[in-house]
Amino acid sequence: MKTRGILRWRTAGLLLAVLVIVALPYAVTLFGAGDTQRASAWVTHSSAVKALTYELAYLARDSESATYRMLAGDSNEKTRKRALSVVERGPTLVRQLRAMTRDNPDQQIRIGALESSVNGRIALMGQAQSRLKNGDTAGARQSLRDAGDLFVISTEIDDIVHIEDRLLEERQAAARQQMVNGRIVLTVTAVAQLLLLIIIVLMSERQIGQRQRAESREGRAVQRSQLIFQAVREPIALFDENLNSLLVNNAFSELYGLDAKQSSRPLAGIGDGAWSDPALLQRLSDVLLRDRELWDHDLIQRTVDGVERHLVVNARRLQQQDTEAPALLLTVSDVTTRALAEQKVNELNRQLEGKVAQISDVNRELEAFSYSVSHDLRAPLRHIAGFARKLEQHLGDRVDDKVSHYIEVIAGSAQRMAQLIDDLLVFSRLGRGALRLQAVDMQSVVEEVRALAESGMEGRRIVWTIAPLPMVIGDENMLRTVWQNLLGNAVKYTGQCDVARIEVSMQQDRHGDYEFTVADNGAGFDMQYADKLFGVFQRLHRASEFPGNGIGLANVRRIVARHGGRVWAEAEPGQGARFHFSLPATDMAGAHT
Repeated sequence: MKTRGILRWRTAGLLLAVLVIVALPYAVTLFGAGDTQRASAWVTHSSAVKALTYELAYLARDSESATYRMLAGDSNEKTRKRALSVVERGPTLVRQLRAMTRDNPDQQIRIGALESSVNGRIALMGQAQSRLKNGDTAGARQSLRDAGDLFVISTEIDDIVHIEDRLLEERQAAARQQMVNGRIVLTVTAVAQLLLLIIIVLMSERQIGQRQRAESREGRAVQRSQLIFQAVREPIALFDENLNSLLVNNAFSELYGLDAKQSSRPLAGIGDGAWSDPALLQRLSDVLLRDRELWDHDLIQRTVDGVERHLVVNARRLQQQDTEAPALLLTVSDVTTRALAEQKVNELNRQLEGKVAQISDVNRELEAFSYSVSHDLRAPLRHIAGFARKLEQHLGDRVDDKVSHYIEVIAGSAQRMAQLIDDLLVFSRLGRGALRLQAVDMQSVVEEVRALAESGMEGRRIVWTIAPLPMVIGDENMLRTVWQNLLGNAVKYTGQCDVARIEVSMQQDRHGDYEFTVADNGAGFDMQYADKLFGVFQRLHRASEFPGNGIGLANVRRIVARHGGRVWAEAEPGQGARFHFSLPATDMAGAHT
């Protein structure tokens, strides 16, 4: 697209150059000729105006002279016509002058004055001729004198001629300036033509150089392509419309035992008949004739080395640049190793299915064990607790402090054993039950658990700091159990603090997962025992200091692990503890069910 745009701009530039070189001189010459014609026309026009003005002045004087000759007794007809010529032709000449100077207001004013003087003179000369006919020679002479005195036309004539002379000079000066401008334009045009020719020559040289460099680059690119084509380890071949080889790479030649010097061979004869399958040849012909691409066609071929190979063949039609005949691009992938690996994977899958069946049997046994624990072990505990109460009742007043202590230890131990069995069953169910994934508002869950943890703690001062928490995807009941254990522990292990400070926060790690933290200022623990913290029935504090069965954090770790996260803790003795757990920020937590 970029090259096409450059060519368009280059063509436009050449057209513009041709236009400047050819059309501009023609336009300048045409306009110069027009200006010259207009200047000549104006000179002729001014000369015509002056000629008419002089003709009118001559006609007036000639008519006046002829009239004086008639007063002197000349009765010649020719003299009489001369005397009347101003009457006959004067108005016509004035009208012609007015028409020719219509574009000049000053001349129109002076011609108007001249017309008035001419009309006055005509009137008085007519009066003189009438008196002459009546024999009043003195009156006729007086009328002629009055015409010369009252209607002097020489001034108007001189003014009109003077204006025309001035206009003629201005127009001649303008014509000369136009000639100068024309020469300047022609000079500029010639310089522009010379520059354009230089630019065209330079651009042509540059274009020729670019084309030579492009051809050189193309040649090197073709050479590199051929090297790459031959270096590719995947067998590749190009065939014509008759499935005769046009080009094969080294990998194809090695696989099928081709001679690199042999120019063309039919596909059916390559590889000792490896491609002689009629169905495969028909499909390849369809690729050429109907442009149907062949993708990932599996077949087994015995190559020239006598080895049966699992191959994947791909074929598509290509259009050759130097001919209209299509070509077939054939690529072959040796997937023998992958096929063997798939067989091994299938065998491993069958073994895995057997392991899954074994695990299912184990789970069923665990369920049976859980049922046995929940029922068979509870009966002896109930017997122990019940007979301890009956023994206490049977002894009655004979129960001393030592016997009472023994009976109390027996009953308490039975009750604790029952609680441990319940906790163990809960831990077992957390590992087997299916997750019910949904959107969980962690903010609401934490507020609910906090309210529950504060109940029964009226005498304590607890300062809560809870940051904004997000929505996550998970099992709401299980996540509520996580918060109950973590916040319950924070409340429990800050029981000896005057002011308990519990902080709940959240941040996202570099992978985008949510990382929740519950921090307190309570008893803390020694980090060298942190690996035991999340084990079943593992405790880092004596039951006399802080009650509990040591199963809560184990439940937390199992729930978080099933949601695709992890749990860890940081603490110092007497300095509080920080418990962290992470959850994926997407609904991919379901993949860990």
